[in-house]
Amino acid sequence: MTDREEPEPPEDPVADHDFSEGEGFDEPYEGFDLDPPELSVDDPSSVDPVDSRVVSDSLDERVVQNDDVDADELIDVGLSYLGINRHEQAADAFERAARFTDDEDLEQEAWVNKGIAHGQMEEWDEAVGAHREAIFVAEDGDFEAEAQTNLAYALWQFDEDEEAYYHAEKAVRQNDRLPQAWYNLGFIENERDRHEQALDALNNAVRLGFQQADVYEEKRRALEALGRDEEAQAVAEQAEDIREAQERDLVERE
Repeated sequence: MTDREEPEPPEDPVADHDFSEGEGFDEPYEGFDLDPPELSVDDPSSVDPVDSRVVSDSLDERVVQNDDVDADELIDVGLSYLGINRHEQAADAFERAARFTDDEDLEQEAWVNKGIAHGQMEEWDEAVGAHREAIFVAEDGDFEAEAQTNLAYALWQFDEDEEAYYHAEKAVRQNDRLPQAWYNLGFIENERDRHEQALDALNNAVRLGFQQADVYEEKRRALEALGRDEEAQAVAEQAEDIREAQERDLVERE
């Protein structure tokens, strides 16, 4: 999902990255936060606190009964739907937000999130279309890098490898402080057997605060391919430590 705050990097990640050369193509986002709106009911004692349908029904009512559509609020509604895994309703809310706003950046954010919702349902064709729309509505907009990197991921899933790589690179050129963009580029570099470039991109993602197990798994894969087995083992242990910490956190929340 889109995130409205960017991390401040300790250094310029682009300086050391070796971008590919070429003319490119004709023009045809877990590091994002959920910030759902507060919902209330008249009689809290009548609500089962573990019944997610209460939340979703409240969201339905908000969407349907709001005659004066607030696009920013609709985006929050969509994010709340994503939080309870109602991806189809999330996609609908994001599309309504995009169509009811005159703010190009807000429209772009809505289309990006709609694409992500389709991706959660593995509807890659629809995801690609939504991210392309996000890029079209606001060239150089606030969420263009998110649109580019999520388009790259959707295209990769859609077996459009070369175009995916083009948009993955374009994302980090657009915003070199977006860790998810560096991670996606690193993943694609690994898939293309460009392991030095993959390691470069993945290290940038880590510097910018991307601390999920996936990034360390990709680093391990790159290091192993480069014959740096001891480093690969150390990185694999970091990935395992992160997974164990996440599992402990889940247990404590239950």
